[in-house]
Amino acid sequence: FLRRYLMDKLTLYRQAIKNLLKEYADLSAADKEVDTQLLFDEAHDHYQLMHVGWINGQRIYGSVIHLDLINGKVWLQHNGTEGDIAQELMTGGVAREDIVLGFRSPSVRVHTGYAVA
Repeated sequence: FLRRYLMDKLTLYRQAIKNLLKEYADLSAADKEVDTQLLFDEAHDHYQLMHVGWINGQRIYGSVIHLDLINGKVWLQHNGTEGDIAQELMTGGVAREDIVLGFRSPSVRVHTGYAVA
């Protein structure tokens, strides 16, 4: 039973992550000079939204959002948006206690209301 519950939870979390990243990708898809890339590595549970291209002679390259699934928890490794990605994950079905703000130091995480690790 526990194994099935964990698999169902991981399936839900993977889908919530992909849905969230697709929504953000759709928001930035209007820019023709910068390619919006969705990177989904389900075998290793790494998920990213990237921007690659050029604007006015300036190179644009980098991760906009980076999420990992580690030990059944969603690690928010990077948020380059103004959106509240953790709140949006919860709206998508991810439990607050299963979200780790990986971009915050462990000493700060204990005060966030989210998982520490």
